[in-house]
Amino acid sequence: MAHVIARNIGGPRTDGQGGDDSYDNLILLCPTDHRTIDKAPLGTFSEELLHSWKKDHENWISSLTSAPVFDTRNVLLTEVFGILEQNRMIHEQFGPTSENAINNPSSSAAFVWNLRKLDTIVPNNKIIISAFKNNTKLLDVELIEAFAKFQAHAQAFESNQYFRVDHYPLFPEEFSELVKKEAEKN
Repeated sequence: MAHVIARNIGGPRTDGQGGDDSYDNLILLCPTDHRTIDKAPLGTFSEELLHSWKKDHENWISSLTSAPVFDTRNVLLTEVFGILEQNRMIHEQFGPTSENAINNPSSSAAFVWNLRKLDTIVPNNKIIISAFKNNTKLLDVELIEAFAKFQAHAQAFESNQYFRVDHYPLFPEEFSELVKKEAEKN
């Protein structure tokens, strides 16, 4: 994590005042680019340029996790069911309650689980949330209520990956059951 406007007065891109730790003043950079940008001659990497890079990257990430508007409820729920199934399979194979993790605590299951949570499950959850938000007109009250529980779980699950919390809502099985029931009508 790097500061667009350096925290220390006199650092890169400062104007006599140090920058803060706010989201707007932070950008993710690899260590090499961080060093290159901060050591470059004055004006080489402007505040505006860094903000434009950040915005472009955020838009790219958003496009990866956005869902289309579907024509029918069945198509929406069939799509979501496939994503939920991928998450379930990962949890069953590598999660803390997986047979491998329980029977062989020294296996790589915990390591793989930590990777898959961040590179697959969290992005999948964002796609599901986007799909439901983009297609609310296709939902009934029961599914909206179940989705609200899923969304609370997904957001807390993601937060827990970065900052450990004592408790967060577990995956709501009724959400999965409703989606599966509808998808099977195909």
